[in-house]
Amino acid sequence: MRALLIVNPRATTTSERARDILTRALGSAVDLRVAYTQWRGHAAELASGASDAGLDLVVTLGGDGTVNEVVNGLLAKGRSADRAPALAVVPGGSTNVFARALGLPVDWVDGTGAILEALRDGRFRRISLGKANGRYFTFCAGMGLDAAVIRRVEEARHRGNIATPALYLRQTVAQLFSDSDRRHPAMTLQVPGEKDIPGLAMAIVQNTTPWTYLGGRAVSPNPDASFDSGLDLLSLKALSLPLTVRAAGQLLLGKQPSHDGQVVARHDLEKFRLCAQSPQAFQLDGDYLGECDDVKLESAPDALRVAC
Repeated sequence: MRALLIVNPRATTTSERARDILTRALGSAVDLRVAYTQWRGHAAELASGASDAGLDLVVTLGGDGTVNEVVNGLLAKGRSADRAPALAVVPGGSTNVFARALGLPVDWVDGTGAILEALRDGRFRRISLGKANGRYFTFCAGMGLDAAVIRRVEEARHRGNIATPALYLRQTVAQLFSDSDRRHPAMTLQVPGEKDIPGLAMAIVQNTTPWTYLGGRAVSPNPDASFDSGLDLLSLKALSLPLTVRAAGQLLLGKQPSHDGQVVARHDLEKFRLCAQSPQAFQLDGDYLGECDDVKLESAPDALRVAC
């Protein structure tokens, strides 16, 4: 089996020595070469090249952003799961939602061991992905508040802060108080065959559960989301402070926010659209992608083979 290991050298939970150990361990099981990412988007280029070269497997060492790039590279040029290398994910970021959703250990050593066992046993799983305006995502997309919070967190990290649950909570509160439009929601949900739902302030889309983690606590607004079904959606209407605080408290307790007329939830959607009167913050797999006013979302069944 020919494989490529794509390493993000800025991965937060591994050292150079750890990467050498990982390389030797994987190299004992497959014909391995290693490539290090050097710029944003480089992982996608490397993965696309691996697909073009007919490799059997691409392994990532990095966070969810690295995984997202690799998935989009593997499936570029209209490739299907049968025509692209399989994916294996070694946790290396600060949160590693995708790896944990697959049931892999958080520790990179244990994660490597699980991947080696899967390769030895020929154990591969087909999973669905989401697509937003043509770009794949593995576990979540967001428009509005959650994406704006991710933007704030990324800015804080560039200033030297560490991404902790406390940082996310602080930036959520700061975004709520700084957002002058939160009481006048700008988004509309369009689902084929249903009446449009206007007046939405934020939208959380999940391809699986959880949506994210706060430390060791799984947070899932859409607890029924699964790699084996379509996309799940949860939206809030006017972001009044009491509503948002209550919804956040319910999420932290592992509950879905209650449906009181201010919450819109959908399960197992094949496709839908989010439109906005003004550009809104937008994120995929926890990576802030800028602002947009029109996002077409769809489920891509059985899109990817994963060793796990």
